[in-house]
Amino acid sequence: MLEILKTRFLEHRNLHPGLEWSEVEHRLREAPAAIAVLQKMEESGGEPDTMGYDVKTGKLIFCDCAKESPVGRRSLCYDEKALHGRTKNPPPGSAERKAKEIGVSMMTEELYRRLQSLDSFDLKTSSWIATPDDIRSKGGALFCERRYDTVFTFHNGADSYYSVRGFRGYILV
Repeated sequence: MLEILKTRFLEHRNLHPGLEWSEVEHRLREAPAAIAVLQKMEESGGEPDTMGYDVKTGKLIFCDCAKESPVGRRSLCYDEKALHGRTKNPPPGSAERKAKEIGVSMMTEELYRRLQSLDSFDLKTSSWIATPDDIRSKGGALFCERRYDTVFTFHNGADSYYSVRGFRGYILV
């Protein structure tokens, strides 16, 4: 996994300007549990890479950097409440559950926009993002995508699911 991450890091320097691989490798070697999570992200199509430091914690942010929403994490409703509330044609699972299984958090709108400032993602797909409780309590959930060279945040019923909507996750190392 370290070799995959190193190759990706070197090929996509635009995602982490000013960051050196030696620092990334050092942090990863000190966090073997993080490498296991990154492996699960990779196996589900996420193509994880770092997008630099989290300003609050000083930790490295690793997130899904696949050009489109990870293929192994699509056709999911938002969370378990939505999944259980859907009686007709339920999807195979929820983004919330899949994120927990992988060991990641769903991207926030802030992180999603930060990622999009570094390159263009989700030109044909969309990604569920962490939804504030006041929206979720009313049955909604948020997702983002890039169209017309603009990043959009939309809402949908949390129980909806589409073959082109997945989610992007992240971990701090």
